[in-house]
Amino acid sequence: MHFKFARPLITFASFAFALLPGAAHAGKVSEWLTTSDGSALLAPQAKIHFSRSADAGAVINVEDGQKFQTIDGFGYALTGGSAQLLMKMDSASRAKILHELFAPKGNGIEVSYLRLTVGSSDMNERVYSYDDLPPGETDPTLAKFSLAPDEADVIPVVKQILAINPKMKLLASPWSPPTWMKTNDNAKGGELKPEYYPAYAQYWVKYLTGMKQAGIKIDALTVQNEPLNPKNTPSMFMPAADEGRFIREDLGPALEKAGLETKIILYDHNCDRPDYPLSILQDPGASKYVDGSGFHLYEGTIDALTKVHDAFPAKNLYFTEQMVIDSGDTASKNIAGPVSRIVIGATRNWSRNVLLWNLAADPQNGPHTNNGGCPVCQGAITLDGNKVGRNRAYYTLAHASKFVGPGSVRVGSNEPGSLENVAFKTARGKSVLIVANSGASPQAFRVQSHGRSFATSLPAGAVATYVW
Repeated sequence: MHFKFARPLITFASFAFALLPGAAHAGKVSEWLTTSDGSALLAPQAKIHFSRSADAGAVINVEDGQKFQTIDGFGYALTGGSAQLLMKMDSASRAKILHELFAPKGNGIEVSYLRLTVGSSDMNERVYSYDDLPPGETDPTLAKFSLAPDEADVIPVVKQILAINPKMKLLASPWSPPTWMKTNDNAKGGELKPEYYPAYAQYWVKYLTGMKQAGIKIDALTVQNEPLNPKNTPSMFMPAADEGRFIREDLGPALEKAGLETKIILYDHNCDRPDYPLSILQDPGASKYVDGSGFHLYEGTIDALTKVHDAFPAKNLYFTEQMVIDSGDTASKNIAGPVSRIVIGATRNWSRNVLLWNLAADPQNGPHTNNGGCPVCQGAITLDGNKVGRNRAYYTLAHASKFVGPGSVRVGSNEPGSLENVAFKTARGKSVLIVANSGASPQAFRVQSHGRSFATSLPAGAVATYVW
């Protein structure tokens, strides 16, 4: 499916009119709609006009005097499998989809944040680290460390993306260190041997400096993807006490000594265990190196982020992963649920970003590893050679990424009935309101801001983004 995004035509006359007294109340609102039946997919609608009318009914009040967190961006995980599929495309097709996804201006969806995997994830066709050795061998000085496994696909794709948007923020997350550092000598499960904590910290230093030398700046890292989940291939179990010790005694000091400013993000797992990041943030020795905490939403409730924020308001919150896949009816995007639960939920609970899992997969939801890979992890886009399909996760994120750029600030808004929403003021001064109608019936409502309002409605299960 190919679609074009309309851009308003601004003439000198319309600009001059906007300067006239009272002209602001005749302002227009742009609306972009996705319906649950897929009949509209991020489709621009007829302009809506502000008025002074104050009809009764559901009202969303946007209060841009109430300011919350600054937004870093919205995006996906660029897994090794995603990069591999992109590199299999011909250069023209790859350039076209990368511009659609990542160009900061134009007709695309303006993705502004990516999560990279340090070594392989479960969405790679094979398992690897950057220091793999034969069984029984070790390399505590990391003499054999090499980023070569990423040079065929991940690094070239990231560099092409950065050429399109040099301001793209990058988060790096590991699924497992080299197996020789682990208690079970296996990519799946096990724990990090205490004697290799210093070596693993240097492994991070080598990764970050190596990527920097390749022209790739990593803005932030998470210490371990899903540290309480040892079931993926690869994966590693890392209790909170161990992660805190590793940050306090090894990783934090190593990054500081190397002059690396990459942010350290705790936890990177589900919302059912806010005690994990809280216990580390309570340790001054570890906390001084920590920028914030990362969460997924496969378990627990999204207000866990606010619990951590309220306990440590100076520390940031990040939403680092959630899978969104199409429903059983392929014609339906069932968009309100994931937008409400993830995009609206995470940002209303202090997250500076929203990252979905993962960017791209093939029609069989691959590639993925065996014995612990993810056979149901559909990509935001499906790549079948040069053919591109856009899935539910694409539109879920696009309702934010296209309109809420880095530097935007979340502002106040109420949520009447089934109209879950979140509002932002962009760095360019635009107001953006994302509304999801999670109810079973259409909903008419008004949006009010600065004493003026506009009337609109949403079908059941639909999402709209309003910009003025």
